[in-house]
Amino acid sequence: MRQNRLGRSAVPVSELSFGAAGIGNLFTPVTDHQAEQAVTAAWDAGVRYFDTAPHYGLGLSERRLGAALRDHPRDEYTLSTKVGRLLEPADTDGTDLAAGFAVPATHRRVWDFSVEGVRRSLADSLERLGLDRIDIAYLHDPDAHAEQALEEAYPALERLRGEGVLGAIGVGMNQAELLTRFILETDIDAVLLAGRYSLLDQRGLVDLLPLAADRGVGVVIGGVFNSGLLADPRPGATFDYAAAPDDLVARALTLKTVCERHGVPLRAAALRFPFGHPAVTSVLVGTRSAAEAEDAAALLNHPVPDALWAEIKELGLLPPDVPTPAQER
Repeated sequence: MRQNRLGRSAVPVSELSFGAAGIGNLFTPVTDHQAEQAVTAAWDAGVRYFDTAPHYGLGLSERRLGAALRDHPRDEYTLSTKVGRLLEPADTDGTDLAAGFAVPATHRRVWDFSVEGVRRSLADSLERLGLDRIDIAYLHDPDAHAEQALEEAYPALERLRGEGVLGAIGVGMNQAELLTRFILETDIDAVLLAGRYSLLDQRGLVDLLPLAADRGVGVVIGGVFNSGLLADPRPGATFDYAAAPDDLVARALTLKTVCERHGVPLRAAALRFPFGHPAVTSVLVGTRSAAEAEDAAALLNHPVPDALWAEIKELGLLPPDVPTPAQER
């Protein structure tokens, strides 16, 4: 699988990256063995970039990912985690399903973008991972904490990068506007943009992606299926984790029909689409099983003809100025 350098950093990322929220029991449980099989299958398919966070399953994702990667040569893969939420012990018998994870609510999340919070978060993550280093640290969802993230957390990460503790730093969010501000006001290496650059939503193209390309900031795209609608378009499907409106369902079904006319699964087109923009270095897919890991790698490698993109634009399903990938010959 092709490797790309992440922005101006020396950190490599594979075109397909492993999103580890699923192995943190996102929505439904998976076993330790299933999580290990998912990571192994992704590795066998050529994936060498793995992303996690303390938020995912209250640390379960980090523990499982670290265990699954422990026997692989450390210099052969890139690992990212996130800062901004500390995990504090909680005295409760409940579950964490309200936050989306099928795990016991043994801890509570505490927002903290302070200097000490960043250092503690990374130390805690390293302990859970059981690995010797983290390659990329993302500020995680600082929507309501922008000023503290900019004034305290970012400088703390910048110092760690300068000391060689981190290879790259970035910001991960599901909105483009604040990510654009971070590129303008800081020296970040990367942004992780979820759900805002897909076949159904190109808001990231307004300011963020052109600015990232101009400043040499690498872009990792998540949420290319928009939480389900582009994976399986049908009435009742979800878009951004809520019921998709009828007009979006109709648009997704039309996209599916066009793709089928060209012999391409809609999911393959959705995965390949972001690479039309030169700032995009990797597409992150949430993975919870070996079958899903193998499927994502196969879809990414599926040929997508230029004629498919042309027809999508002719039908008005994409604006004419949206860049699309050229078919490799």
